[in-house]
Amino acid sequence: MTRKPSLYSVHPSVVTARAVIDNLPAKTGRSLEGWIQLLRRDGPSDTAARRAWLKDVCKLGGTTAWMIVDRAEGRGAEDTDPKAYLAAAAGYVEAMYSGPRAGLRPMHDALLKGVRARHADVKVCPCQTIVPLYRTHVIAQIKPATKTRLDFGLALKGARGKLPRRLVPTGGLEKGDRITHRIELTSPQQIDDELWKWFEVAHDLDG
Repeated sequence: MTRKPSLYSVHPSVVTARAVIDNLPAKTGRSLEGWIQLLRRDGPSDTAARRAWLKDVCKLGGTTAWMIVDRAEGRGAEDTDPKAYLAAAAGYVEAMYSGPRAGLRPMHDALLKGVRARHADVKVCPCQTIVPLYRTHVIAQIKPATKTRLDFGLALKGARGKLPRRLVPTGGLEKGDRITHRIELTSPQQIDDELWKWFEVAHDLDG
C-alpha cells in the first residue's frame, strides 16, 4: 500500500536537532544510543541530575544533554526525529481544534488551502499551539487565539506604505520577533483579497 504523503513539512528545529544527534559520533565519540547506554549505566536516575551530569562530568552542551536525557526517558522523539515529528504533526492540529475551538477549524483549513494554492514553496510545520508557515524563515502563522477567534500572524518587517488598521501589531517589531502583525478572524468570509495581499507581502519579504 502506498503511504499518503504528509500534509506537513518537518519543522526546522527538528532538522537542527537531528543534525546535532547525527554529529554526536564525530564530536563526542559516541552515538545517541551510546550516550543513552552510558547514562543509564553510570549516570544518576533523576532527570535534572542526569542533565547536570552530562554537562558537568561529560562536558556536553546543554541542548545536547537535554536531548539525550529526554530520549533516555522515552520523551522527545518528535523533537529530534523527522519521521516521529510528521507522525505527531497531524495530532497537534487535531488537538488544537478539539472541544470548544472546533468551530475554528474551517477557517484554519481555508487558510491552508489558500496558502498551498498560491505558493508551493511554503512549508506548513505545526507545533502544539500554533501552525507556523515557512519560506526560508517564518512568514506567517495560524493560531487559535480564543474559542471564537483565529489569528493569522504575518512577518511584515520592512513592509512599505501605510498598514491598514486591520493589521494589529503584535509587538514583534519591538521584541525582534518574526511575526509583527496579525489579522483577527472570526468568520471564513474575512479570509479575503486583502488578507491574501498582505500574505503575499510577507512571502516576498522573505525572498
